[in-house]
Amino acid sequence: MEQILLVVHLLIAVVLIGVVLMQRSEGGGLGIGGGGGGGGGGMSGFMTGRGTANFLTRTTAILAACFMATSITLAILAGGHREGGSILDQPVGDTFTPPAPVLPDSSPAEPAEPSVPLQ
Repeated sequence: MEQILLVVHLLIAVVLIGVVLMQRSEGGGLGIGGGGGGGGGGMSGFMTGRGTANFLTRTTAILAACFMATSITLAILAGGHREGGSILDQPVGDTFTPPAPVLPDSSPAEPAEPSVPLQ
């Protein structure tokens, strides 16, 4: 269930990015978009410039709502697998104590052969 919903979520995200990128810029703050420009194909076009803008705006709103719904659903499904509780609820005695290191004998070992050749 989660995998199917995740795939749908990713597809909605990709389509939403595409629809947003197809929209015409209206800000003109950077000197792009805004006025003039070639838009709408007149009577022979599929849709007028205004109709296309309304369609893309409505599509963006619907896809954004679907994206939010799938995000919330995925968050709820992912949160259901965890156990409740806090680290503060654990008793103090349950902490991990490492074992004491093993110390070698206190007397140093004597080498079997001299390390420097005798002359």
